[in-house]
Amino acid sequence: MQHIPFGSTGLTTPPVVFGSTALGNLFREFSYESKLATMRAIFEHLPKPVVIDSAGKYGAGLALEVMGDCLRELGVKDDEVIISNKLAWLRAPLTAPEPTFEPGAWFGLEHDAVQDISYEGILKCFEQGLELLGGGYSTQLVSVHDPDEYLDAAASADDRARRFDDILGAYTALGELKAQGAAAGIGVGAKNWRSIAEIDAHVKLDWVMFANSYTLYSHPADLLAFMDSLRDKGVAIINSAVFNAGFLTGGEFFNYVKLDPANPEHKEKFAWREKFFQLCAEQGQNPAQVCMHFGKSHPGIAALALSTSKPTRVKQNIDALAAEVPAAFWHRLKEAGLLAADHPYIG
Repeated sequence: MQHIPFGSTGLTTPPVVFGSTALGNLFREFSYESKLATMRAIFEHLPKPVVIDSAGKYGAGLALEVMGDCLRELGVKDDEVIISNKLAWLRAPLTAPEPTFEPGAWFGLEHDAVQDISYEGILKCFEQGLELLGGGYSTQLVSVHDPDEYLDAAASADDRARRFDDILGAYTALGELKAQGAAAGIGVGAKNWRSIAEIDAHVKLDWVMFANSYTLYSHPADLLAFMDSLRDKGVAIINSAVFNAGFLTGGEFFNYVKLDPANPEHKEKFAWREKFFQLCAEQGQNPAQVCMHFGKSHPGIAALALSTSKPTRVKQNIDALAAEVPAAFWHRLKEAGLLAADHPYIG
């Protein structure tokens, strides 16, 4: 498992980036001991420097806080880890029974989070991120987190234009951080890839992170064309949520929304998964491994971001990527209508 250049940042990355949502207690509360064991596993099984993706939104800063504690306890040096912090959310006092920023998603939190996408807000997020890490570690990759959600919350066309100006102001701040040497690369992380394309038209990006976008379940032709253009410009791609937030491997959540098999609007997704599982069983393939290999298939993708709360899963993920999925299986997926028949990069 070798490092490869990470776009124009001057950094390199292994093919797996560690996603830190579990450090922030996504979907359930985890003990510090289990989080430390998972962090230990990634430094045992991934070549250094290890790349860790985080955000102030993850557990209202808890993920960053726990990350710093674990790194210090494990004796990890600053040059052995590359930390990506997606900026947009500031830790705030918790004044309700549960956090307000994503009800039902985060557990065991003692803080809330508020969104602040603006020139000054992003600088505050950057500084708070360093404080949460607790000193001794730098943030080399920075980005605006979920600008698609910020734009979708607009009440009118004028409001959306104002919000997009806020986003551009945030990138002005990130550009200054890079010019000062405080960050090595500027990027964007979003679930709606079209918002990434909109920002890419106005901002010189070094890297992008797709979430729930380029997956075995969803890989539209216009997304492929955009990914081709990013590769041609030397913009590195990190692909995350390749299981559509766990649904493709048996979870209850699809893109962070809990699905109900009795809901007519959800039945198509359950039917797709059942057909996928059946074909995997017939051909002796592991569904998670298939999803990972597809998620890495576009030549512009530098790394997959894989989140786990289980230490043993770290090596399993690495081994899964090192194994091969037979070309004949991709053809079977195409024949079954589970993979686009004209997909150019696999099968």
